[in-house]
Amino acid sequence: MRQIVLDTETTGLSPDEGHRLVELGCLEVFNHVPTGNFFHRYIDPERDMPEGAFRVHGLSAEFLSDKPKFAEIVDEFLAFIGDDQLVIHNASFDMTFLNAELKRAGRAPLVFERAIDTLGIARKRFPGAQNSLDALCRRFNIDNSGRVKHGALLDAELLAEVYLEMMGGRQPGLVLDATAAAAASTTIVVRERRLRPAPLPSRLSEEERAAHAAFVDTLGAEALWVTLAG
Repeated sequence: MRQIVLDTETTGLSPDEGHRLVELGCLEVFNHVPTGNFFHRYIDPERDMPEGAFRVHGLSAEFLSDKPKFAEIVDEFLAFIGDDQLVIHNASFDMTFLNAELKRAGRAPLVFERAIDTLGIARKRFPGAQNSLDALCRRFNIDNSGRVKHGALLDAELLAEVYLEMMGGRQPGLVLDATAAAAASTTIVVRERRLRPAPLPSRLSEEERAAHAAFVDTLGAEALWVTLAG
């Protein structure tokens, strides 16, 4: 099962107020395990950067001024995500911004039903608890020490680990399936049984044979061994 863990950074809280995407990070996972394939772009928002947003992600308007516009990377983005499920923390926020950008680029919107909202999952599992990405990393002992500021690709990587834990963690079956596959591909050679051309000579001495016979005589006629032998 292929899924795309996705995160964005923006200039503000709502595209209705003229805010735009500035960073897009996507991480491919297969059966809940990251494959190493990713898509990451900084995006020129074609506007200024509010101070509040800059404090969150540290991306200035100057830094983004020479980056591609969303319309210039939209084909790459859509090709990478394909038709697969999107795993997003607070999905309504990111999906709203993505669809605003897609509309501006003349593309069809993404349907909200294809998004798995990990924030909603966390709220059901841990009602009343803090369920931010940082809080979930602490809950599952995931190292987020590199998250000094928000970053779309880094947050997608952390979210992939959180999602794996919320889905039950790394299952032993993943290892067992690999072992079974390796075993199935192994050729088992059955060798023909070969008989010796002549039996080996006995290693018992005459004294040992006589001692054994004397021992059998002490067992009596009703002994199981004597009965079976007879």
